[in-house]
Amino acid sequence: MNETTFDSGEAAGHLNLLADRLLTADGGERFTLPELLAALSRGEVDGFPRLRAHQRTAWHMFLVQLAALALDRIGCTDLPAGAEEWAALLRSLSKSEIGAKGDEPWCLAVADRSKPAFLQPPDPGGLKWSDVATPDALDLLITARNHDLKSEVAAHAAPEDWAYALVSLQTMEGYGGKSNYGIARMNGGSSSRSFLGLVPARDDGSPDVSAWWRRDVERLLRHRSDEGPLTRGGPALLWCRPWPEGPPLPVHKMDPWAIEVCRRVRLREAQGGLRAERTGSAAARVDAKAFCGVLGDAWAPVSRDEAAPKALTLGEGRFDYRRLVDLLFSGKWIVPLAARLDDDEDADRMLLLAEALSRGNSKTDGLKSRLVPLPRKVVAGGWFTAQAEMLGDAAAAQMGEIASADAALREAVALYAADGNFDSVGKEERQRAASARARLDLAADAAFFDHLWDRADPDTEASAKVRFRALLVAAARAELERAFQTIPCATVFAARAKVRANRRLYNALRKAELLQEEAEHA
Repeated sequence: MNETTFDSGEAAGHLNLLADRLLTADGGERFTLPELLAALSRGEVDGFPRLRAHQRTAWHMFLVQLAALALDRIGCTDLPAGAEEWAALLRSLSKSEIGAKGDEPWCLAVADRSKPAFLQPPDPGGLKWSDVATPDALDLLITARNHDLKSEVAAHAAPEDWAYALVSLQTMEGYGGKSNYGIARMNGGSSSRSFLGLVPARDDGSPDVSAWWRRDVERLLRHRSDEGPLTRGGPALLWCRPWPEGPPLPVHKMDPWAIEVCRRVRLREAQGGLRAERTGSAAARVDAKAFCGVLGDAWAPVSRDEAAPKALTLGEGRFDYRRLVDLLFSGKWIVPLAARLDDDEDADRMLLLAEALSRGNSKTDGLKSRLVPLPRKVVAGGWFTAQAEMLGDAAAAQMGEIASADAALREAVALYAADGNFDSVGKEERQRAASARARLDLAADAAFFDHLWDRADPDTEASAKVRFRALLVAAARAELERAFQTIPCATVFAARAKVRANRRLYNALRKAELLQEEAEHA
């Protein structure tokens, strides 16, 4: 394939996403941005091999928001299947933002710094810029602790690596110290932009990238008139707008689907490729602190606290069963648009994707991601929406059983650590059970949702309950046996301690009715 499919007819800059095939899909085929959107519309894109794990949801949300904005500007809801149509839509969208023709907003490098470049606001002048050698050094991850990525390793980066880094940085970054502010769509600078959404699955259970994009674009367009704090038709491509030092952009003026930029960055041509420059700002690009991230983001869970609603902050946690049950079934959270099924939505099997960067104060604790399969009966049967209460009750039952197994294991391990002496069990002995309890919880977490779907189905409820309880019993017993091998115990008391610990575990499990079925069939 040629590197260029059509000429914009406008003088622009270097590496034009509308005209140059810079984006790679699975299979090695290269696309312009309009060609990529057309291929997604036709269901022909399986993935992006150069996309890094933490960039996946940022790139997806960017492509969804961009397509929805371009279609809404002309009042269209049908997804074009041709690249020329998408190119015209994108040019029309950027023209409406900058008030003039030109492909500069779609070029990775534009020599005239007074004009925008792709996700790069115009340079207002008078600022001190610093050099950035590689796209991973530009990206949002704070890599001092090297949790997920080593810093500045992409020395031989392709242009698309810079594009992905720009999308990741500008639409997902938080506060990074003085003069480095974060995006509006998060609850504070030390938070992160959380993602919760349904993803159509292929027959093999893997995500269908094209169908996922089409579904989310169509959902945004369908719900365009939903009420919210922002202004339909307001500034949408924020990188196209001047960013002078001074008061930030009032958030209520921004379009609900606006694509943000939170940092001043410029790419330039250099020997051997591209390099970046960055500088700080006197204030955040968007004045949104008072909103705590509650801006109608289609992928962000929002607390139902009427006095002070907030977008989800993952903090240093993860998406374990407790958090997902809380988000989906507790009633304490508004499940975001992308994670809900409309009553008349034609859907088969789905995946639930929960993802966020675990962030603290100027640090990250890595990418936290969970992909939960939703079987056909859960999706097509409407359980995930109409019968969420049934799922919530089943989840509460399983969580109660996990808590009982955990308490039983804790007391059994503590008794063994006390040499089998009942009177010697205290805080220190119970702390010795921490590792065993953590492994039990991980085992329960891994199986939680597979059993939950059957637990909420009257036809399979009884068998699912038996299987889940049996799993907990087996895991607790295995962890107690492991404790016998790893926790010191006086030799003279070891035999007594094992017998008493096993008995305590058995009695506690039986009292909690986790062994009821086993006893009946003994």
